[in-house]
Amino acid sequence: MLGRTADSLYWMARYAERAENVARMLDVGSRMGLIPSSPEIQTSAWKSTLEIAGAHKGYERLYGAVDQESVIRFLAIDRENPSSIWSSLRAGRENARGVRGTITTEMWEVVNGTWLEIRDIDEQVLLGTGYRKFFENVKDRANLFRGVTNSTMLQDDGYAFVRLGYALERTGNTARLLDAKYHVLLPSVEDVGGAVDYYQWGALLRSVSAFRAYHKIYSNVIEPSRVAELLIMRPDMPRSLLSCLNEACSALDALCLGRPFECRRLAGELHADIAYGRMSDIFSRGLHEFLTEVVDDCVALGQQIQRDFMMLA
Repeated sequence: MLGRTADSLYWMARYAERAENVARMLDVGSRMGLIPSSPEIQTSAWKSTLEIAGAHKGYERLYGAVDQESVIRFLAIDRENPSSIWSSLRAGRENARGVRGTITTEMWEVVNGTWLEIRDIDEQVLLGTGYRKFFENVKDRANLFRGVTNSTMLQDDGYAFVRLGYALERTGNTARLLDAKYHVLLPSVEDVGGAVDYYQWGALLRSVSAFRAYHKIYSNVIEPSRVAELLIMRPDMPRSLLSCLNEACSALDALCLGRPFECRRLAGELHADIAYGRMSDIFSRGLHEFLTEVVDDCVALGQQIQRDFMMLA
């Protein structure tokens, strides 16, 4: 497979997943905004969302003061923000257009149709639609694209690159989403694992479609330590770090075929750190520090994947 074809498939999947995860992160923020709290706490929460998304500098340059409406606009539909939902869907569609001969007709129709729905959206349309409805639509379209991909695409090397893109993007974003919660409410290492508001943690679980799963597994009130365990170490939770890294390693095994690629070693090292770790050790070293390391490792792994397979980095 040509490196540019692999690159387009890989980034097509990453951008689709990124758009969905930005929608999930904003959904967390909007849900938490419904909970009575001081203006300072609200502002801190939205600042944290920008920092976790890596978009605080771009936001400050364009908007200045932080408020809910401006942050949602910037991360949802701002054309100048390369990580906004609008920009991610456009980039995903361009990558899909470059490999139309590799993906299926059904895949193209979903990704192109999604772009046609969102390309002309502006602030007035967004407000008229409603934030929550917009976020749900983005998540639904991402799920549709993933389902069509899994059920129609030939499961060859191209499919492995798509799986790899999904898995790596989701790993980093799950870490960012969980860290965003702890970063706001439990900013110091000593506070990690303390009691926090039930409804705020419920909002986080709902944003990753894990509310019912949590109660099925733990049958108890929501505790931060168990939320962290669910989203880090549960292999049967689709958005947990371990589940995502299982998928990434499986895709890399299909691509490497036993050859000693550096990206496979890095993926295995990150996987082992979680698969054979203990939650008590993670909390001892600091959950924020651990999740930051995971995000950094995902960035390094992504760069190595491009060097090993696409020769573009």
